[in-house]
Amino acid sequence: MQETRYTLTAIVIHWLMALLLIALFAVGLYMHELKFSPFKLQIYSWHKWAGVTAFMLVMLRLAWRIKHRPPVLPWTISKLAKLGAHIGHGVLYFLMIAIPLSGWLMSSAKGFQTVYFGVLPIPDLLAKDKALGDSLQAVHMILSYSMAAVVLGHITAAIKHHVLDKDDVLRRILPWRAR
Repeated sequence: MQETRYTLTAIVIHWLMALLLIALFAVGLYMHELKFSPFKLQIYSWHKWAGVTAFMLVMLRLAWRIKHRPPVLPWTISKLAKLGAHIGHGVLYFLMIAIPLSGWLMSSAKGFQTVYFGVLPIPDLLAKDKALGDSLQAVHMILSYSMAAVVLGHITAAIKHHVLDKDDVLRRILPWRAR
């Protein structure tokens, strides 16, 4: 019999990622406008630590998904809508990988090494290059705003399924309905 709910592990990772991505986006917007100070440097460090954590979580999520396939979409959903859902999820995974990588590359090019939780130095991927760092900052920002747009589409689709279609697409990922 085909499973109709995500596994508890997938549900927990999904919602941890959702909270982390929203927090990363909000902190990114906030910290960008701060005047240079020790506080701003601390916020940047926290943002980078959270970004590294998000990258590790998405890798864990992908590994889990390889062994634990998600439930199939209801038969009532059109082939075109199913294709859109698969493309949307693919774009989300791409962005969840590309955004932290672009941040890592940007930090490297700007000459600011990431030291995870102030303990574990993460090696720079690029030599210091201000022009490249500025370009990578623009890439990081464009990818982040793209993620915000795709996440809003994801949320909208989930609500549409719940309110208009009245199917179980949203309910099967909600944590309070876990087995």
